[in-house]
Amino acid sequence: MSTAQGTGGGARAVRPERHELELTGLHAGPDQVWGAVRLQPLLRAEPLTELRLHPRLHDPDEPSVVAVGPRTGYVAYIPHAFVATWTDDGSPAAAYGTQLADPAAGGPPRGIGLHFHRRMARREARHRLRFLPLHLALEGYLGLQFGGPPIAWQEWTRRAVTRGLSPRAEAAYAGTGIPGLGDALRIFEIHPDQCGMLLYVADALAAALVVPHPEDYRALHPTLLGDLYGELVHQYAQLYPAAPEFPARIDESRVHSVADLRAELARSRAAWEEMRHLMADGLFGAQHRTVEPVYRMGGFTLSRFLPPFHPDRENHVGETITDADGRLAYLKTFRLSAAQARRGHLLGRLAAHDWELDATAAALGTDRAGLVLRLDRAGFGHLLRPDVLHACRAAVRRSPAGIRAIR
Repeated sequence: MSTAQGTGGGARAVRPERHELELTGLHAGPDQVWGAVRLQPLLRAEPLTELRLHPRLHDPDEPSVVAVGPRTGYVAYIPHAFVATWTDDGSPAAAYGTQLADPAAGGPPRGIGLHFHRRMARREARHRLRFLPLHLALEGYLGLQFGGPPIAWQEWTRRAVTRGLSPRAEAAYAGTGIPGLGDALRIFEIHPDQCGMLLYVADALAAALVVPHPEDYRALHPTLLGDLYGELVHQYAQLYPAAPEFPARIDESRVHSVADLRAELARSRAAWEEMRHLMADGLFGAQHRTVEPVYRMGGFTLSRFLPPFHPDRENHVGETITDADGRLAYLKTFRLSAAQARRGHLLGRLAAHDWELDATAAALGTDRAGLVLRLDRAGFGHLLRPDVLHACRAAVRRSPAGIRAIR
């Protein structure tokens, strides 16, 4: 399991807009199944040659520290970075906890190395950009309402007003911890025109990847094992050992000529595309997403997005690279767990009502005590004054209706 943490103060402003992910120029291929893992390839008839991606591997056992703003840092295990190219020993270390040592023995304490990065996305040359995939999107999620209450309401602690949500941490699982994923990625066939994939675990969409060129996908395919995956994906891989197969079949009784064979192949391709629409609608359906442009690379734009945080729907964070026409050149996503979506939902509602508890509670259909207990269960109880928490817990214990309101 890996943990990402944001520390410091100050969140960047983002612009909400209606943003629908469109796989223009990409079509679904035949899916492949291994145990609970299903991979559906995404194929491009015409690859993009103006933008290319390749991986830059890091030591996965050493944590990385990324400076994302003034007095703001992001700490996580980052096994690789992506480098985008378009046309036109005195290293610091952190000790393994508290150690006792004999001063006479000499020598430094046992430690673990640290990788320091200046930014999530950093230009290395005129036509080359290094960025940290997934972590670029997760840092945007960790920075959600990071500044804390804009008004010093009496219910919030002084720390909440002065330091906001710093530090804030979220946990995820590495691909090596997902049962069957390593074997699936090793044996799955890579199609000649493959420029992406949709990865399902027990038929729940776990991740999506789109790249500009088939050669890029072949280079980046192994990095899927080092990527981060949400709690739900890990649980489904443990609970459901096998996913059903949906093999494409050609009806021989309909084939009497080459034209009939073409028609049957077209029907199979349409079935694959229909399955993609059905199973991935939680990501590609029309939604109000919060989009933040991160870097402009000639005619391309690197952006990251946050979901609308509907508690009862799929919620994916991710990043994209689009060209001047809005065509998708790159996509990488991370599916939030239900708890992470609830945290995002609560923070969004609080921000919409200036962190005023009574107004936020009314918008959520509960009362002050119910909201306070929701915040406590979501991990934000330390931001509230202890006497407020105690009073609300006592009120809920006296009211069965209040207990139902926070469920």
